[in-house]
Amino acid sequence: MLIGGGPIFQRIGEAVDAARHSIWLTIAFYTDNFCFPDGRGSLFDALDRAVARGVDVRVVVWRPNPEVARRPNMFIGSSADRDLLGKRGSRIKIRWDRTVGVFCQHQKSWVIDAGQPLQSAFVGGANLGAPSFEFHNVYLEVEGPAVTDVHHNFVQRWNEASEREKEDGSWNCDAAEVLPFPVQASGRRGSSIVQIQRMLQGGLYRDGRPTPGGNAFDVAQGERSVLEQYERAIDAAKRTIYLENQAIPVMSVAGPLVRALERGVDVVLLAPAKPEDYVYAARHDPNQRPRFEGIDALGRYPNFLFAGIAKQDGESRHPVYVHSKHMVVDNAWATIGSCNLHAFSLAGHSEMNASIWDEEVVRDFRRRLFALHLGLDVAHLDDRAAVQLYCRVAQENRAKMEAGDTNWQGNVFALSPERYGLT
Repeated sequence: MLIGGGPIFQRIGEAVDAARHSIWLTIAFYTDNFCFPDGRGSLFDALDRAVARGVDVRVVVWRPNPEVARRPNMFIGSSADRDLLGKRGSRIKIRWDRTVGVFCQHQKSWVIDAGQPLQSAFVGGANLGAPSFEFHNVYLEVEGPAVTDVHHNFVQRWNEASEREKEDGSWNCDAAEVLPFPVQASGRRGSSIVQIQRMLQGGLYRDGRPTPGGNAFDVAQGERSVLEQYERAIDAAKRTIYLENQAIPVMSVAGPLVRALERGVDVVLLAPAKPEDYVYAARHDPNQRPRFEGIDALGRYPNFLFAGIAKQDGESRHPVYVHSKHMVVDNAWATIGSCNLHAFSLAGHSEMNASIWDEEVVRDFRRRLFALHLGLDVAHLDDRAAVQLYCRVAQENRAKMEAGDTNWQGNVFALSPERYGLT
């Protein structure tokens, strides 16, 4: 697990520079102010260097439909984008890919040396922009058979990218160029059980051939395995659930969380203390009331904590934007990826998560997160005691904030579910 934009992109940058055969990535959002740490330069600096040493570099980038408002962090293949690539003399292979309506190709995956004995992948939710170094983000580096699923996903998207046959839908590649699907799973690496899940709209990709070692799956009907795993993992929880997410949960996730609270599970949700503008607008719009039914329902239970984080800046504190998307259950299971808990990710965006069954790895992940947010080592505590300490510190820091005291323990503080988005 990689926590924080600096460590995430330092490690990915190292992997890019070490690649010997291929670098394949999917991009949702990109801005030209992104640079890798340690002087590795921009995204295109690193990728062009790889091409120069003979590495096969391919990128699948989301192209929004006309009904989606344009934003500065979209690399849509415009004339300006193509001019940038042309001036660089870039030999990267790029295809642009749409999804349905207002939805987004939201995956942010990397596959390094696909199909090789030591192939690896990165699965997470950080965007390629300077703000990702300020936001709270989490990524997972994967080796072993699970990488073959990420490899398969990239091939599927590359081969059927929606814009591949359009004049402006690709860069440095022919529309007829097809990648072969992996025919053998990567060798075992380590002891963790890891599974890749996706959210995909039906009708985007025709190929339904199975991942090696798996059963035939008709992806033409779509896939909802990220949501299915959230629901099943929450229903299986016995003691604790710890979530970090950019969005407050819709009822398809909040409903199972309410059931968990009712059977005595302690639940913590860390979200942006200062959400995006659309959340404020929705909170003041009576027609958008359903957006908040989930958080309002959760807020009625004493064993639920809703929290944010704020960093010390001189004599004041400023909210840190929570952009991570993961859940930890009972110190036994975790999921990390690009999937938010709002209606867009759970009903239309293309997403990718990786789930891990490994008590030692998951416990260490939760311990590292709590050490970051509490400023305390909780290695000596079990999951329930650690979560209860987290709740106590968050409530104490909230009281300090209201009293104008910035001398907190750690950076976490309690939020009010019923007031979220109002002020």
